[in-house]
Amino acid sequence: MTIEQDYEYCRQIIKHHSKSFYYGFSTLPREEANAVYAIYTFCRTADDLIDRPGSAEEKKAALKKLMEDIDCFEEGRPQNSAMWRALADVRERFPLDVAMLRKQVTGQQMDIAFKQPRTLSELYIYSSHVAGSVGELLYPILAGEDTPEGREAADSLGIAMQLTNILRDIGEDYRQHQRIYMPAELMQQYGYTPEQLQRHEITPAFIELWETLAADAEARYAAFYPLITTYKRPCRKPLLIAAMIYAEILEEVRKNHYNCLTQRHKVSLMNKNRISQQVSRYLKEEEV
Repeated sequence: MTIEQDYEYCRQIIKHHSKSFYYGFSTLPREEANAVYAIYTFCRTADDLIDRPGSAEEKKAALKKLMEDIDCFEEGRPQNSAMWRALADVRERFPLDVAMLRKQVTGQQMDIAFKQPRTLSELYIYSSHVAGSVGELLYPILAGEDTPEGREAADSLGIAMQLTNILRDIGEDYRQHQRIYMPAELMQQYGYTPEQLQRHEITPAFIELWETLAADAEARYAAFYPLITTYKRPCRKPLLIAAMIYAEILEEVRKNHYNCLTQRHKVSLMNKNRISQQVSRYLKEEEV
């Protein structure tokens, strides 16, 4: 296969699994878009190893093998697959922090012997591993520089997106995987129990709890938006569109009376187009 075919394989992965990300990132310049597709495919692969059927031991072995593949990749001996060939090409064109690939896998390992986060801090640590790592992988590629401040902002954006995922998928995570990502201390503080979650009860306490986490995510989005000017000019609009579409998921849950227990919410194409126009206006104002 040619490298173009390898990237096309990765493009199809993100197009199939994340229409929100694909809508924004598909308008990046070609090389940057290909880098995003390859990195997304790696993260998707790691995530799928955890969510597929199988025993905990089988999943541990699969993630251990993925860690070994990362070692080989770092040593210049990538596996002969479309994803690894694409990542090797990305590494020749852009800075690629291999430590963040390992951080992503470590985050997935946390889900094998899953324990409900006790505190917000524990939730942040998990979210930084599974999503902040993605922000840090993409930051030097899309910004054209690598600074501690930029990495911190990219990590925080990733945490915002992971909090959004959690708030969107509360019911699905519990039904399919028996996982509750909402911190136990917050649930106790607001008086919402796992038994109520199991019964799909949307109570005032649940809404308050949900909104507390949503406010956290939205503050992170708001802090990131002005920093878009630190990214390469051709990358600003696609990245901002992707971030704002993700933030819009929270509004979709609100519109549907917080029913994230039996429904999965997504942003319509009409709203994605509206956000794209909004981003264009925002960036024009920033350039004035």
